Amino acid sequence: MPQLTDDDRIALAEAWIAQDPDPETRDELASIVAGVRAGDAAASADLADRFDARLAFGTAGLRGEIAAGPNRMNRVLVSQGAAGLAAYLLERATEAGSTSVVVGYDGRRNSEVFARDVAEVMAGAGVRAILLPRMLPTPVLAFAVRHLDTSAGVMVTASHNPPNDNGMKVYLGGADQGTQIVAPADAEIAAHILRVAESVRVPDLPRGSVETAPESVVDAYVSATAAVAATPAAQPRVVYTAMHGVGWETLRRVLDTAGFDAPTLVEAQIEPDGRFPTVAFPNPEEPGAMDLSFEAARASGADLIVANDPDADRLAIAIPDASEASGWRRLTGNEVGLLLGWQVAEQCAAAGRDGTLACSIVSSPGLEAVARAHGLDFRATLTGFKWISRAPGLAFGFEEALGYLVNPDTVRDKDGISAAVAFLSLAARLAAEGRTVADHLDDFTARFGCFASAQVSIRVTDLSRIAEVMARLRAAPPSEVGGIRVAAVEDLALGLDGLPPSDVLRIRLEGGARVMVRPSGTEPKLKVYIDAAATEGAVAERRAAASEAVARVEAGMRELVA
Repeated sequence: MPQLTDDDRIALAEAWIAQDPDPETRDELASIVAGVRAGDAAASADLADRFDARLAFGTAGLRGEIAAGPNRMNRVLVSQGAAGLAAYLLERATEAGSTSVVVGYDGRRNSEVFARDVAEVMAGAGVRAILLPRMLPTPVLAFAVRHLDTSAGVMVTASHNPPNDNGMKVYLGGADQGTQIVAPADAEIAAHILRVAESVRVPDLPRGSVETAPESVVDAYVSATAAVAATPAAQPRVVYTAMHGVGWETLRRVLDTAGFDAPTLVEAQIEPDGRFPTVAFPNPEEPGAMDLSFEAARASGADLIVANDPDADRLAIAIPDASEASGWRRLTGNEVGLLLGWQVAEQCAAAGRDGTLACSIVSSPGLEAVARAHGLDFRATLTGFKWISRAPGLAFGFEEALGYLVNPDTVRDKDGISAAVAFLSLAARLAAEGRTVADHLDDFTARFGCFASAQVSIRVTDLSRIAEVMARLRAAPPSEVGGIRVAAVEDLALGLDGLPPSDVLRIRLEGGARVMVRPSGTEPKLKVYIDAAATEGAVAERRAAASEAVARVEAGMRELVA
């Protein structure tokens, strides 16, 4: 792309304003243009950031900050995205009139507006468009793609991103079984979107009438999800937070149907609120995000904390821990994933069923030990449920970022509501036996070994820094990390282990520890994942050995990526 001048950008901005249906972003952009004309250097830099690039459509769909311009999320970009997706679906259609889409949205800023734009533009292009009846969790939309047998699904959400972000996430029906898009579909859809952006003004995109999905869709999701749990033999005392998201209404119905008592609620976080006023980042993994949950749990004498992220596709669990200042400890995604995977493996064994346990390559290798012990297949996939959900014969899948798929016959994506019900079912069984989740973690370590993990996450403002670190590690790979000798460095950009090429480095260390380094696919972060295992000695000895190895490697990697 040729270097743009301020005059070029002003011309592009004025053309953008002329087609933008949103008065707020029109006024915002007009103010920036006025600043550029007045010689304001900050306004000039802002305009360049908005118009020198375009928010890329990829396998995660579109996601970014809500603001004016092609490098932001707004009604122009959403409408162009909808028109491009419609063109892609119609191109693939086997017969006229057979193409359909179901659209959902969460409680973020502009989610409903964006969802209606998507549905109306796709309807205007000739796609039957069905809008979910109200704001609902992402897993309900993923369920609806299969339940309604639509060609595609679009969820308007930015999951656990910062408050001013939003996005659109795309699923494909038919042979794709309601899974998220993967290559080459992403590139093909992106090409259609660019063609629309270059050839059609948004006001000239035809809009059509939209159907509203019946409540029976939500009812069917509730019934199918409640069936994940056995009738509870005990009632753990639970605290729940929706993290200002849309999870509670649906989870409440599922818990009631499954026979669980109502939890104590973190009232300040239970209603959808796109401002996310009580948390810096609406992500249960972030420091401080669960502080109100800990407070409520201490006050109520709870046994367990259950938290969803704002669109309820992720699940966090916390348990009492006297060694923590708060008295509570959030389990890692790996710990929850291994316990849920073990539960599914036992269910498969009891029923005489075959199946596959799957997790992403950056998640705990402990799941492979569980699969092996139960005679099940194991599959390690690239990061993201777009890959995990496609594992052949899938019985259970997880990724360390609090994502779990416990009912693949119902939803082919991570689902924080069904995972919550599955975990509560486990907690109820343990409580009936007079045991706790902490006891069960000890049992896991005694049977399979201790699989310790840690993560280094470096947030950047300049994305080039991530590329620089990855290039440096490739050009000069380390010979040791934390004093532990490197056994091998594998570049997954070459497509190792039968996996598609991916921007990931895997560092194998002597003694079995492993490091994975990759850019985040949804946030401006470089992520480093560290795993080590210990299978010798008593439970305490295994934990100490694995934790020591992880600590040494973490310290070494922080030096390497600084």
